[in-house]
Amino acid sequence: MQLNTIKPAAGATKDRKRIGRGPGSGHGKTATKGHKGQKARSGGSIKPGFEGGQMPMQRRLPKRGFSPLTRKEYVVINISQLEVFETGAVIDTAAIISRGLASNIRDGIKILAKGSITKALTVKAHKFSSSAKEQIIAAGGTVEEI
Repeated sequence: MQLNTIKPAAGATKDRKRIGRGPGSGHGKTATKGHKGQKARSGGSIKPGFEGGQMPMQRRLPKRGFSPLTRKEYVVINISQLEVFETGAVIDTAAIISRGLASNIRDGIKILAKGSITKALTVKAHKFSSSAKEQIIAAGGTVEEI
């Protein structure tokens, strides 16, 4: 036995259906598309969700939710990230951007209390969590809301 003589078992494979190849094939004339109608035409496919001109389901159902125009997006900075500054440093928007802690500040900065802080820093930000304020003050620093 050689690899080039191996064949699948009898009846294991089937020839593909050659449609539109004359009456002798059994699939000539209409090429298994039936008579007339949208599906018999060239390019005659119906888009998903099309319901024959009736208002489709995705347009009949109401829209839900919205994005409030007044929502503010704060850049979140944890107090553990403030350890990169020297003791006694004044941390404001410019200092945060220069150190690479934030690149695009839209509506302001919010300081959160994840981690711990050991240095006395003056932190100027738009918002603080209450526990972040406590930890900064406990470390000997000051908190200023802009």
